[in-house]
Amino acid sequence: MTTARLPLFPLNAVLFPGLVLPLNVFEERYRAMMRELLTIDEDEPRRFAVVAIRDGRETAVTGLGMPEAVRKPVERGPGDGFGADPLQSLHRVGCVADAATIRERADGSFEVLATGTTRVRLLSVDASGPFLTAELEELEEDPGDEAGPLAEGVLRAFRGYQKRLAGASERSLTTGADLPDDPSVVSYLVASTVVLDVPAKQRLLQAPDTATRLREELRLLRSETAVIRHLPSLPAVDLTVAPTHPN
Repeated sequence: MTTARLPLFPLNAVLFPGLVLPLNVFEERYRAMMRELLTIDEDEPRRFAVVAIRDGRETAVTGLGMPEAVRKPVERGPGDGFGADPLQSLHRVGCVADAATIRERADGSFEVLATGTTRVRLLSVDASGPFLTAELEELEEDPGDEAGPLAEGVLRAFRGYQKRLAGASERSLTTGADLPDDPSVVSYLVASTVVLDVPAKQRLLQAPDTATRLREELRLLRSETAVIRHLPSLPAVDLTVAPTHPN
């Protein structure tokens, strides 16, 4: 397996290969990471790893809301919020992100637009520098058995799911022409778009192969569509706009 050491960006979200990740970077540890990435020639990939948080905080405690007299400055180290051993607070499978845009604002924060590229497994986490880094191994995407037919079934179920979310009188949020036909791409697109909590998305990310991921998605889509059918007022996130994660 190919291994690498990359900056590590924990989030309360799961990034999938091929999906876009907007970031609003304001904590010093992550500002330091972006400044380091900007030292890389713009013709080279500016890569960092994104992992979902299992047990911890995406942002450091600030003491906001406390009376000024008792509020104490908080020292935000690279592993702040993740305990003595950050590796234990993070999910072990994540995704490499390639930062296409890193724009520094006047206040020193950064606006970042990155794209997921490759799944990776965390081997170790180092908190000795200004930001977390991790030793990672690349995970190959095995298609598994019958990925093609499964992808077709998932796309049909996904279209029905979209229509239920949009409402019977609304047009589908994504037309057939916009949907991919590569099974692995289908599996990642659906996993990132369906309204699921982080643990469910994490299970999809770390599925052993594409076919297994697609089978689980087919089950989830049928289940979620049935729920929406009986509870038409069920709230849902916007399927066409990804949120900017606070950091």
